[in-house]
Amino acid sequence: MTTRSRRASAGFGWLTRGFSAGFRHPKPLWGGAAILLAAVVLPSLVTLPIRLHAIHAGVPVSPMTSVAWTALSMLIGLLVIPLYGGYLQVIDAAEYSRAARIRDIFSPYRDGSALRLIGFGLAALLIYVAMFALLLVAAGGGLLHWYMQALTMQAQQLPLPHGLGLFVALGAVFFLFFTGFYAIGLGQVALSRRGVFASIGDGLVGAVKNVLPLLAYALGGLLALIGVAIVLIFVVMVAVLLGKLVGAWLMLVISIPLYIAFMMTIFMAMFGVSYHLWRDVCGTDDAPALPEPATA
Repeated sequence: MTTRSRRASAGFGWLTRGFSAGFRHPKPLWGGAAILLAAVVLPSLVTLPIRLHAIHAGVPVSPMTSVAWTALSMLIGLLVIPLYGGYLQVIDAAEYSRAARIRDIFSPYRDGSALRLIGFGLAALLIYVAMFALLLVAAGGGLLHWYMQALTMQAQQLPLPHGLGLFVALGAVFFLFFTGFYAIGLGQVALSRRGVFASIGDGLVGAVKNVLPLLAYALGGLLALIGVAIVLIFVVMVAVLLGKLVGAWLMLVISIPLYIAFMMTIFMAMFGVSYHLWRDVCGTDDAPALPEPATA
């Protein structure tokens, strides 16, 4: 599978086309984003009652328990990954003017590609954990000890460890590279029907070839986050003012729908950008990635 190298300005195109996709095709993409949001929240609800009970009881949580909770949430989250692939297929169908239905987000579970998507998600998770551990070791043993203490959710303030700045810098570079790798690899599995290891290779090569567009994408994303933060601050101020004038219940009534709408927008934009990143690097513009099934 050929991976292409794009100009630096392509990163801005991924952002604009990915974000506008939800407004060009509102029904399937916003509906799919609502399903994804519900599916992503469910794994965290499994361990949330245990965490809240531990905090309320004032019982210190051991680092191993925190790691076990996180691992459990991640493993349950692997079952959601086929929905990621299904959502990319919905975006692909909408962008190629094919029939895009909200229920098609579950198509990987129907067509047998769910296991391949879960396999890719598990491989990507192992890569992520391994690189995170290497970053902790590279930044110094003191940072690793500080991180294990922070996992216990202790109330006391922990002094910032030596090597935190290096860890943040290396982590930002790795996260940007991993974003490109994951978007390309997931697109290859979900849309090009590639195998797990072949998709991992395509993701790595595609991310290396497009370092400059990924940097432009990160810059554009940072500017967008600043704009979103300003809007959110204004909305929060208005909600707090209305809460003081009318009552706290009104602030709650306003904030919950706004939060859900905000998270749906994040999901829609994130997968829209991932789709157009994959399409620009590995996809084709002359034919759909997934052709319509033959009819008798």
